Parts: sequence; structure tokens; C-alpha cells
Amino acid sequence: MTHRPILAVAAAGAAVALLAACGGGQVGQTPGGSAGPAPGNKNLVLVPGVQNEPFYISMQCGAQQEAAKLGYKLDTQAPQKFDASLQTPIVNALGANKPAALLIAPTDDVAMATPMTTLKNMGVKIIEVDTALQDKSVAQSSISSNNAEGGKLAADTLAGLLKGQKGSVLVLDTIAGTSTTNARAKGFTDELAKYPNLKSVGVQFTQNEPDQAASKVTAALSSTPDLVGVFATNLNTGEGAATGLHNAGKIGKVKLVGFDASPSEVDGLKSGDFQALIAQDPAGIGKQGVDQAVAAVEGKPVQRTIDAPLVAITKDDMDSKSQYFYKSSC
Repeated sequence: MTHRPILAVAAAGAAVALLAACGGGQVGQTPGGSAGPAPGNKNLVLVPGVQNEPFYISMQCGAQQEAAKLGYKLDTQAPQKFDASLQTPIVNALGANKPAALLIAPTDDVAMATPMTTLKNMGVKIIEVDTALQDKSVAQSSISSNNAEGGKLAADTLAGLLKGQKGSVLVLDTIAGTSTTNARAKGFTDELAKYPNLKSVGVQFTQNEPDQAASKVTAALSSTPDLVGVFATNLNTGEGAATGLHNAGKIGKVKLVGFDASPSEVDGLKSGDFQALIAQDPAGIGKQGVDQAVAAVEGKPVQRTIDAPLVAITKDDMDSKSQYFYKSSC
């Protein structure tokens, strides 16, 4: 099938117009009507957390391939930023031409419950991919990395890199209420407590902005002379942390462990900006999301929770683990 690019939608009006343009095959629906998806509806919609991010592009690639294999059509739309106020109108607009199922990475684990529930009440099957709501009654299935375990893996990896060195460690998270990164930060902090030579100086939020991550690192280097490690919970925080360490001449001296394996992060691992990456399997999450969506649509058994694999990658073993590198296009 033709691969559709991830589209940015910043307002409800734009989202409605976009759906009208790319909602081919969704018939029998009245905008704002209460009827469910049309019988035999083979349309799926993927709403990732943000546009143009390699993790979500890789997820889209896996989902598109599986949807085509199963005889379904997949449209992908994403907000310009990881922001519930931008994701909500995209979901709300789906009520006009109801897909058979929505695959979504909720950008807030509470705020996105209302628009997702509204769509569910219209008969649309809801599948969570990557992130999830606190309310477990909305989605029929959630496919995600075990993010707490990913945080623990990051702590163990950092401790191994430091080889008994004593000092403080900074955790950079994205936005409060982001289920995935918050779980990574907590898993990391909990596991770090097992290493008496390492002390957490706390979790700081960056609003998912690289420049804020860079400034947080700069401030931490100034206030914490014994800083020996930084854990960045996603791509943007990792890139920002690397910038901050570069500016201070601390690359390699302060160990940086990032989450995900985007092309820029892989380049950073190769160059020494990162000492380790904790990679997910976004294409696999997309594939599983489509599998569960199709099962729900066709009345077959659905698995409520699916954990996707995680792997630690260092410069020494990156060539043998290249299958986990994320894509910038399908």
C-alpha cells in the first residue's frame, strides 16, 4: 500500500479537513452521528505522540506493513508536539468518519481519557501503543515496552560503565503525566538505589525540549561537582543532554545513557556523545497494535497487555544490534 507520511494537525478544524481528505473508504458515516463504524469497515487510524520522530516513524512502518498484510488500510496523523491539547482535536475529529479502530499513543495519561472514551462509545476499538491511560477501561489492548524495566536496565548499564566510580547522577524526564518516560525515570531511580557508590540528585523535567535539557545539565554540572552520570528518558532529552555536556567539555567524562535508538542517537553513540542507549522495538509495537486492533474488530480474542522487548546498546556491540536502530522513513 502507499505509505502516508505522518501529518501535523494543530487545530480541530485542520484535523477535520484532513480526515475529509484522507478518509477514503469510510462510508455510511454522518459527521457527529451516533452510529458506529460501518459494517465491514477496514480502516484503521494511528495517532502517535508527535510527528517526525524516528520512534513513531518506525512504529508507523511496522503498522502499515501489517495492516496491508491483513487487508486493512491505515492512515496516520500526529500532533506537531507531544501535547494533549494538540492530540485531542485529532481524536475528536475521528467521530466524523469513524475508523474501525484507533491505535493511539496518549500524550497525557489522564487528559486523553475523555476524547478516547468518546470515540470508544461510538463503537471504535481503542488500542494503546507506546503510552497508556491510567484508566484501564478505555483501551482493549496496550502494547508498550516495559518502561520501568527499561529504566532499571539503564541504571544497571550506567553502573557498569562507571565501574565502581563514586558520584551523583541526574535523571532528565520529559513531561509530568507521560506514562512511558515517567516509568523509565522511576525504574531508573529505584534501581540506582542498589548501588551505594551512586547517588541520585533527582528527576528534572524538560518539557520534551532539547534546549531545556541542555540547560538542566549545565545547571547540574555547576551545582553538583561530583556529577558522573546522566540518564535521559527519550530522544529530545538525550540530544539536549549531549549538547549540555559538549558545551561544558564533559563528553565522556560524565557518562550519558539515553533511551531509544534514533539515527541521531546512534550517530551519537558512535561518536562518543552517548555511552549507551536503551532501545525499544517500535516497529514491533506497531505490528502488534494492528494485530490486536484487527482481532478486536473481527471479534477475536484480544490480549490486554503486551510487553515489547528492550535492549542495551553500547559502542562495542552496536553493530551486532543494528536491527534495533530506528528509521527516519518507511
